[in-house]
Amino acid sequence: MYNYDSIMLSGVAMDYKNNSIELLFITLQKLSIVTPVFIKKSAAKILALLFYKFHKKYYNTARINLDFIYEDKLSDERKEQIIKDMFYNLAQNFGSFIENQGISKEKLLKKVTFKNDEILLNAMQKKRPIVFITAHQGNWEILPLAISAKYAPITGVGRPLKQPWLDKILRKNREQFGINMIDKRGAMRLMVKTIKEKKILGLLIDQNLPGEIVEFMGKKASHTTAAALLARKFNAIVIPCFITRVGFEKYAATFYEPIEIEKSNDLEKDILIHTQKQAKITEEVIRKKPHEWLWIHRRWKKVYPQIYKRHIK
Repeated sequence: MYNYDSIMLSGVAMDYKNNSIELLFITLQKLSIVTPVFIKKSAAKILALLFYKFHKKYYNTARINLDFIYEDKLSDERKEQIIKDMFYNLAQNFGSFIENQGISKEKLLKKVTFKNDEILLNAMQKKRPIVFITAHQGNWEILPLAISAKYAPITGVGRPLKQPWLDKILRKNREQFGINMIDKRGAMRLMVKTIKEKKILGLLIDQNLPGEIVEFMGKKASHTTAAALLARKFNAIVIPCFITRVGFEKYAATFYEPIEIEKSNDLEKDILIHTQKQAKITEEVIRKKPHEWLWIHRRWKKVYPQIYKRHIK
């Protein structure tokens, strides 16, 4: 027998909690708009320091990854500085996420400068299906917003967050300017639908996802083949696009040369070659500004699971 009174009270409590958190978020947003830049910078530095000192899981994974990739080519001091700067970048992204909720196109586009956008414009003129690939580099959350605000809406792929209240806020932010988000689980069907409708698809490709084993940052890593498969099946053009920070709340988004699929009678070979090219351009971008990449993913877990058993004191 269900205790309906308890269920009702739990529902009321949950609604109260969600409304309170949403109110807090709105309050932070309003404050952020009127807060001077120097105070925002200080707040971001404090938040970054707290992450660095107390978020042992993130710190541990980042240090393991840096040790694994750079070995003794970088000093311990340099690796620690990359982690500190990574957390500072993440803290700035958090502030940006709050401030950009409900932002106008005009205000958003004042923050982002585009480079090589003729690559995108030419692809749009040819009316080919377009797949953007990017990474957790710089402020990756603002990138699809800016592209959608200036050029055309994007369909993105993401996993819903476990906390409903946080997922609601995240989805509201991500779906501005006509952006459509599809669930990462079982996404291929909707990705194909997006491509068939000649809509722009955006993919984050730098995590440990099922796919082909490629060379990435000098090591073997599993890399998603989604973009390569769509390129081969539907003649989609794959355009790398990465965003980097050029100042506080100022960014440069760069379009890189499209990665065209090389078709042969060997499907697996074609997919591997294309996927490796995706990994290569991603690596090149990361190596230029390693502190802007999110080193907290267990990126090499598929091939080297043993490295993540290490604990940093």
